[in-house]
Amino acid sequence: MPNTSAQHPIQAKWPAQHPDRLQLYSLPTPNGVKVSILLEELGLAYEPHLVSFETNDQLSPAFLSLNPNNKIPAIIDPNGPGGQPLALFESGAILIYLAEKTGQFLPQDPARRYETIQWLMWQMGGVGPMFGQVGFFHKFAGKAFEDKRPRDRYIDEAKRLLAVLDQRLAGRDWIMGDDYSIADIAVFPWVRNLIEFYGAGELVGIHNFPHVLRVLAAFVARPAVVRGLAIPVRG
Repeated sequence: MPNTSAQHPIQAKWPAQHPDRLQLYSLPTPNGVKVSILLEELGLAYEPHLVSFETNDQLSPAFLSLNPNNKIPAIIDPNGPGGQPLALFESGAILIYLAEKTGQFLPQDPARRYETIQWLMWQMGGVGPMFGQVGFFHKFAGKAFEDKRPRDRYIDEAKRLLAVLDQRLAGRDWIMGDDYSIADIAVFPWVRNLIEFYGAGELVGIHNFPHVLRVLAAFVARPAVVRGLAIPVRG
C-alpha cells in the first residue's frame, strides 16, 4: 500500500483530497511553475494547492511546517525514496528529485547530467535573483526610487546573463542541445516573466538576444508548459 501525506501538519490548512498523489503547494510564479510544468511534462498524478501571498499563506504555521523558509514551491511525495513520504522545498532540488525519480529530463550520462545541473544552478544563483530585482525596480516599489543606479545595476546584470544564455543557445534547440531538460524548465519561466509580467523586455534589449527569443517561443508552445503556467489556479 502506498504511503500518504495525510499525517503532515500542512494538511490542517490544505487537506489532501487524493493523499496517494504527490502534493504540490505553490503559486504560478516563475519559481512555482517550474515544478507544475515538470509535473505536467512527466504526466505524474499530483494534487496542487494554492499558497496565496495575498493572505500571507506562506507565513502560516501550516506552510512553515513544510518549508521553514516560507517560499514556494514545496511538495510532499507520499511515495518517496524507499516508499516513504518525502517533504521537499526549493524548486531546483524538487526538479532534480522528480527528474531522477522518473528518469526523464536529466541525462543519465554523468558528464551531461552535471552539465545540466550546472545550468540549473546558473538559473537559481543568477537569473532568478537578478531578473527579480529588475522586476522590483521596474514594476514594483523600486520604480519610485529617484536614484536609478540600483535599477541600472540589475539591468546590466540581466543583459549580461541574457548574453550568456544567447551564446549558449546559438546552434542549439535547447540549453543541452537536442535534449529538453530541467535546465530549460528552470530558465525559461524567468525569461518569460521578465518580458511579460515585469514588462522589461525593452529595458534589457531583449531583441538583441534572438536565440533566447527563439527558444522561449518553442518553450511556451509546449502543451505541458501551457498547462503548467496556470497551475495552481489562482482563486
